[in-house]
Amino acid sequence: MISKDLLEILRCPNCVREKDGKLTLHKDTWLICQDCARKYPIVDDIPVMLIDEGDKWMGTSADALPIPPPAK
Repeated sequence: MISKDLLEILRCPNCVREKDGKLTLHKDTWLICQDCARKYPIVDDIPVMLIDEGDKWMGTSADALPIPPPAK
């Protein structure tokens, strides 16, 4: 589980230079960027904050995201 303190610090690596890039926690297993809608999985309590990983899930609605996220 991601702590609230960590969630306040983490930002979308794609947006952080030009926008806020704030992330919201979805079902304790996904981080979703409020600016670009990239979705980053949390695997084994570790956020996978790679832009390529976030790109994979951009076309998937939050309700359709797999729980738990697939491990690589």
